[in-house]
Amino acid sequence: MADRSLRGVRLGAQSLQSEEGVVFSPRAKSTYQLDDGTTFDVMFAADAEIPQEWDDPRSGLTGRLLDAKGKRVTLDDSDEKVARTHWDMLLERRTRAELEEILEERLAYLRSRRGEKIGA
Repeated sequence: MADRSLRGVRLGAQSLQSEEGVVFSPRAKSTYQLDDGTTFDVMFAADAEIPQEWDDPRSGLTGRLLDAKGKRVTLDDSDEKVARTHWDMLLERRTRAELEEILEERLAYLRSRRGEKIGA
């Protein structure tokens, strides 16, 4: 009996649900331009933060965001953090004189364990 009720229905090819009562989220279209001048559009949620660069799905090249007038948006690099090294973090905690003093104490300790003379 189940075979008869599904006869003629293309399973998987067509949804049996309707879009009635469905509210779509608001969207915003952003346009990006490649270096060669070609443009492509990307849809984002209206409340999403729009990235300044986006990769073109066809060519794989990086495009820059265009404003409402069609001009390229200038890149904002202010939020990029400068990489801090271990040395930079160490200098935030201690002065160079303190570090030299600690080094001398540690070297004296290691030399005494080896049995070396401290002035040699």
